[in-house]
Amino acid sequence: MTDAIQEHAHLRDAFVDGMSRAASAVTIVATDGPAGRAGVTVSAMTSVSADGDDPTMLTCLNANGSVLPLVLANGCFSINLLQSDQSAISDIFSSRSPAPGGDKFAAVEIFTAKTGAPCLTNALVSFDCKLISAERIGTHHICIGAVKAVHVAPQGEPLLYGMRRYLRAVAQ
Repeated sequence: MTDAIQEHAHLRDAFVDGMSRAASAVTIVATDGPAGRAGVTVSAMTSVSADGDDPTMLTCLNANGSVLPLVLANGCFSINLLQSDQSAISDIFSSRSPAPGGDKFAAVEIFTAKTGAPCLTNALVSFDCKLISAERIGTHHICIGAVKAVHVAPQGEPLLYGMRRYLRAVAQ
């Protein structure tokens, strides 16, 4: 192995180790439409802006995954923040656990949002987004959506992921 390859491998390993220490909200990104329905567990999502014509959010989806082509074709997606007791749902949508009957959506109750994207009925928060931009950066696409509707649960706490395990927020 050349020095440059070893240096790159070391940098990647350090990056992955460092990012494992960052706690993130656990979300399910889902889409539905003419291209089909799909969903995946994602921790890479954030708001972009509350201002402008519509609020905006972004999520990062694997370019080689099965969900991205459907999001691009359907032109919509939902970002569903899971509640602290929903780690089993995360495991199903990340394919860590088998989906009931082979259908991830059989494990959740959903409703169809304004854009046509499926939202999880029992999510802490669901953001219904119309896709407005998608750009490939390395192995992922950054997908930016205009938020068309927000559904907030009356109570609950977010499911977090960090240190390579599920975490719960603790009030101080």
